[in-house]
Amino acid sequence: MKRLNELVRQNILRLEPYGHERSSNGNKTGLVFLDANENPYNTPYNRYPEIRQTELKRAIAKMKKLPAECILLSNGADEAADIIYRCFAEPGRDNVVAIEPTCRMYERLAEINNVEYRKAALDENFQLSAGRVLAACNGNTKVIWLCSPNDPTGNELQREEIIRIINGFEGIVVVDEAYSDFSSATPLRHELYKYPNLIVLDTFSNSWGCAGLRLGAAFAFPEIIDILNKVRNPYNVNTLTQESVSKLLDRQYDVEKWVNILLAERERMVEAFRLLPSCKKVYPTETNFFLAQMTDAKKVYDHLKGNGILVKSMAGVPLCEDCLRITVGSKSENSELLAALRLLKTEEE
Repeated sequence: MKRLNELVRQNILRLEPYGHERSSNGNKTGLVFLDANENPYNTPYNRYPEIRQTELKRAIAKMKKLPAECILLSNGADEAADIIYRCFAEPGRDNVVAIEPTCRMYERLAEINNVEYRKAALDENFQLSAGRVLAACNGNTKVIWLCSPNDPTGNELQREEIIRIINGFEGIVVVDEAYSDFSSATPLRHELYKYPNLIVLDTFSNSWGCAGLRLGAAFAFPEIIDILNKVRNPYNVNTLTQESVSKLLDRQYDVEKWVNILLAERERMVEAFRLLPSCKKVYPTETNFFLAQMTDAKKVYDHLKGNGILVKSMAGVPLCEDCLRITVGSKSENSELLAALRLLKTEEE
């Protein structure tokens, strides 16, 4: 890995962290707050959120088994990804490399930040080639984006190939583990201490059922977290989100129960789809969704939409043509989907 000050944009290196007189005191009671142009009424929401998110970070650190100084909290994982672009990729000069197909947000953020986005195709089994990814890099490649389990394909990328990329690349490697709670593989964040150029992304949107609260996280060496914190908006995680997630962290048993229910439903849905005449193939998955290749994906998509059921069309996504991405819902939602698909069969007959 190159030295961090060689990878970070020079204007970011010079940037001073956002300071606030209150940051060393939190929002302690007994202090008179006349420093931030807040309204003194409508307690407690009249005050800006705790800028360092100290208590929430400590609780998450305990749950994730990581030091708190290795955690950046963000307004969804998308904000963390955007911060990574703004810290490491010089607009109009640098580039990033990502696997294809993968989460579309990486490419969208590259476009927003005016950064060249290079693609390294997965094979026909949606597996990773470290050699292909590294061959797509050049001297201006600052970040490699990997998603495992991958979206939209649902599969775990081969760990050996991920490690080859981390060890063989001099820049930053980001591994997005948004769906790791549904996977049988050990999360890479548990090996974070081995790799100073690794950033692992995570989110509370999926297994924790908090998509509406918008809380994401990045895990990395403290030196990288310090850089990311320079660019992070000071109050990016609001008070309601911090309070709500803090309470939910005490309900880990409930979250584990939700995950187990969804895994059981996932297996039921995969088996049911394999029996559908309109389905050609269901790909292996380690997530709360699965990718299904249909005989006529557009027709199935339109039929489901006409029956008030929304799934994700993969039209135009390389290697996923004629595929639909199906999120695993509640048992009743899943049954409604299957009933609609069986109705399609009846109509065709």
